[in-house]
Amino acid sequence: MPFQQFIVKVNSRCNLACRYCYMYFAADAGWRGRPVTASPGMLRRTAERIAEHAAAHRLPALSLVLHGGEPLLTDPADLGAFVADVRRRVPDGCAVHATVQTNGVLLTEEKLTVLAAHGITVGLSLDGGLARHNRRRVDHAGRPSWPAVERAARLLAEDRHRASWSGALCVIDLADDPAEVYTSLLDLAPPALDFLLPHGNWTHPPDGLPAPADAPAPYGDWLCTVFDLWWHADRRRTRVRLFQECIALILGLPAATESLGLQPFTAVVVETDGAIEQVDSLKTAHDGAAATGLDIFSAPFDAALAHPGVMARQAGRAALAPACLDCALVDVCGGGHYAHRYREGTPDPFRHPSVYCADLQRLIGHISAALHRAVAA
Repeated sequence: MPFQQFIVKVNSRCNLACRYCYMYFAADAGWRGRPVTASPGMLRRTAERIAEHAAAHRLPALSLVLHGGEPLLTDPADLGAFVADVRRRVPDGCAVHATVQTNGVLLTEEKLTVLAAHGITVGLSLDGGLARHNRRRVDHAGRPSWPAVERAARLLAEDRHRASWSGALCVIDLADDPAEVYTSLLDLAPPALDFLLPHGNWTHPPDGLPAPADAPAPYGDWLCTVFDLWWHADRRRTRVRLFQECIALILGLPAATESLGLQPFTAVVVETDGAIEQVDSLKTAHDGAAATGLDIFSAPFDAALAHPGVMARQAGRAALAPACLDCALVDVCGGGHYAHRYREGTPDPFRHPSVYCADLQRLIGHISAALHRAVAA
């Protein structure tokens, strides 16, 4: 399948040093050798390549994600000019949905107004609605980011800016109470939430894994607590992507998420030097895991579709471990996030169940039971 989400790194550095960051504290240090900021020539060539891909595959729409590092280290006017260039070049009838994914520290009224003028929405990354939930999101001097992030969230929630807020991303921390995290996030009034499992794998397990025998699915338990709150009281108030996608898959509907299901993955990354890469989460596996050896100056995006790593992400069942193929939940789970399957030193290092296998089984089973009860009621 063609790429439909283009993640463009407009800046390779960040003003924060989040302790779990997969960019700067994982196995891949490639960011050190890349330009700090994407050049005008690189962005122009990227716009050309995106338009070329959209035309070749007659895409009715595409997602353009301005990413980093921290993308707001780049002037929002430059971000807007790049988005406008992409929109100008794609074929008539192809909608370009542009988003900037930011930690919020640099977001101001002025910057938000510029982004909105260019039709760019804002995704905010935070780990809860209280200062203590964001203790690992600090700057390079160890100072907390929370006061500035809270200001950004309050700004986005104002009526005049609310249409610009696409939602909030929250990385799960087992040290935080799930009910408190969820309700505190609701207090910030985001239009949508997505809860993310911390990136890890069998070689570098996330915090809390391997789990003790008496609590084999700590992340699944955490998510089940949040699901119950959402399902019984707030599901019409705020969208929670992970839960909605899981419900869709249980009902046999198509769903597009990196963490669940067997739908082909259709995202691609362009680094600040123009390198075409697979998604950043692979950087948690080993140095160079996301590389394709291609760049936008010498190759079209179609060339990346033939890369073995990209093909594996689109292969569905064919890329799964035997244990996954034998599992009754395979159509919903889909083997879990590809990066979470990695086990160093094995013949096929990504052909393993997810390191979160027990957690995914716990969550899917819990949501399925809730659906059955709702149907029977």
